[in-house]
Amino acid sequence: MNDFYKDILTGAVFITGLLGFISGEFIISSTLFASAAIASNVNINRKRVKSGQLSCE
Repeated sequence: MNDFYKDILTGAVFITGLLGFISGEFIISSTLFASAAIASNVNINRKRVKSGQLSCE
C-alpha cells in the first residue's frame, strides 16, 4: 500500500470519528480516534526508519 493511500485511510478514519463524536456515538468515535492516532504514529515511525532519521531521544 502506498503512503498516500495510508494517509487517506487515516484521514478518513479520523473524519468518521469526528462525525461519530458529533452525532453522540462517543464509544465508537473514541475507538476511531485511537486507531487513527496509532496508524498515524506507525506511519511516521516507518518513514523515519526508511530515511535513517531514527534517534535515541
